[in-house]
Amino acid sequence: MTTHSRLHTTAGALIIAGTMISAGVITPAAAETPAEFYKGKTVTLLVGSSPGGGYATYAGVLARHMGRFIPGQPNLVAQSLPGAGSLKATKLLYARSKKDGTVMAAVFMGAIVEPMLGEQGKEFDATKFSYVGSLNRETSMCVSWHTSPVKTFADLFDKNKKLVVGASGWTSSIRQYPTVLKNILGANFEVISGYDGSTGARLAMERGETNGICGLQWSSFATSHRDWIDDKKVNVLVQLAPTPHPEMTKLGIPMIWDFVKKQEDKDALMLMFAQLDFGRPYIMPPGVPADRLQAMRKAFLDMAKDPAFLDEAKRAKIGVDPVSGEEVTKTVADLYKTSPALALRVKNALGKQPKKKKKK
Repeated sequence: MTTHSRLHTTAGALIIAGTMISAGVITPAAAETPAEFYKGKTVTLLVGSSPGGGYATYAGVLARHMGRFIPGQPNLVAQSLPGAGSLKATKLLYARSKKDGTVMAAVFMGAIVEPMLGEQGKEFDATKFSYVGSLNRETSMCVSWHTSPVKTFADLFDKNKKLVVGASGWTSSIRQYPTVLKNILGANFEVISGYDGSTGARLAMERGETNGICGLQWSSFATSHRDWIDDKKVNVLVQLAPTPHPEMTKLGIPMIWDFVKKQEDKDALMLMFAQLDFGRPYIMPPGVPADRLQAMRKAFLDMAKDPAFLDEAKRAKIGVDPVSGEEVTKTVADLYKTSPALALRVKNALGKQPKKKKKK
């Protein structure tokens, strides 16, 4: 195993990583080139999701390859730091991480829009992050287990039929999307929180604790659980995205827009699903020196077309459709220009997070 392939997930490793990230004095960028700066250094990749899920799988593959394309070929080490739907990693990156280009994070897209649509993102300004890129433009979907009375998305408007779905972190798509569809369109979802990422939610569906999931990403589910689709263990109910996915459309899976009758509802859902255009973002803190950020962005795109990287991605059953850091930056900036009234409607539709009970 090479130094590029180390993936630490123990609590001890996290303590070491946290010390490394927050310690030290930050000095202005010197005249040294990115290659001179990165040579012999370690770049830490914080992974803001539970091990075993799609985000962690993508981050692990990236960690084993991207270092080869960064000038100076630094060691790239992934550190698992789940919590609060990636907000734990996002807040740490923004407020306490070195801004010299040696810390990066893989976070949920929902964490990026949390300051606008949620209640927990007041500690950071998402438009100021240094965006490296995204490994995918995503199309999300809702599925029901084959034993569920819900066979089509239209069934969710029948008051006698209900889809019970498992959810995880507050900003995870598998919590946010069914909640918004319920509160804006009236779709009959019951959302059960507390599962350990999408992996836990899938296991709950298999065990019969729930009978569906909404907010899964097609890119990972259609490869890792293709047999569920082909053997009709699940019904794929609807595409959730600004625009149709060619393969899903060919399979006859309808778009969410087929069920939206009011323009104000379409505007709200479009705001919610626009984040899918940077479905798996990789970010660095604000203030990273421009030449190092540009070097990281180039390395990211070069890696994304590398045969060895793509071969491992295929074997890991993950799709790759890269988005440049510049494009992610623009998309995020455009999202944050949304009218306050529209943002408030979506925020209200996402619900209010229950306060944690204080320990006695």
